Amino acid sequence: MTEPRRKIDTSAQTLDLTGVEGLLSWAGVFGNDRPVELEVGSGKGLFLQNAATARPDCNFLGLELAKKYAGKAAERLARHGLANARVWSGDARLFLARHVPPASLSAVHVYFPDPWWKKRHKKRRVFTGTLLADIERSLVRGGALQVATDVEEYFEVMLALVAERPRFAPEPLPELKEPEHDLDYLTNFERKYRIEGRAIFRASYQLR
Repeated sequence: MTEPRRKIDTSAQTLDLTGVEGLLSWAGVFGNDRPVELEVGSGKGLFLQNAATARPDCNFLGLELAKKYAGKAAERLARHGLANARVWSGDARLFLARHVPPASLSAVHVYFPDPWWKKRHKKRRVFTGTLLADIERSLVRGGALQVATDVEEYFEVMLALVAERPRFAPEPLPELKEPEHDLDYLTNFERKYRIEGRAIFRASYQLR
């Protein structure tokens, strides 16, 4: 007889904004004053796990619209005992606009956002000029914006939007190495797409 799956307590890895209005205090969220990095669209949390493990001196917050995936990401963090990472389920655009203090993030990561292929649905894309303006406002001077997608058309849109904001200076990217195991991939989507042989388009910027 199969034993029921043990429920994992994810309360320490989940950001609850019930009843919260206005700007957050990162020290209040994480209990310390370490640098904070934000991931827009955290999926199942592979990037959060890798980043939080590799850099325990930083805090990480993943924003994921799908509650199912946000829950999986929080479980992943809880299983590995990562106290420097949180997940919030909701619209990243609203979160950045309403809750992120100005000049408070050291980096923002946008990896493999939903391309919304149909023309009538493209207005749902998360990476827009409005989002980028909120990212610019939220980053500290010298902060990083890093993006990746497997959709070349969407990537060109991203590049064009960033080019309209001169404070973002392009940065060289490290060579994309062949992963030695599953956790070497940036995200679950990158793992899937690279196994399928798709091209990955990436860019990195620093806020001047």
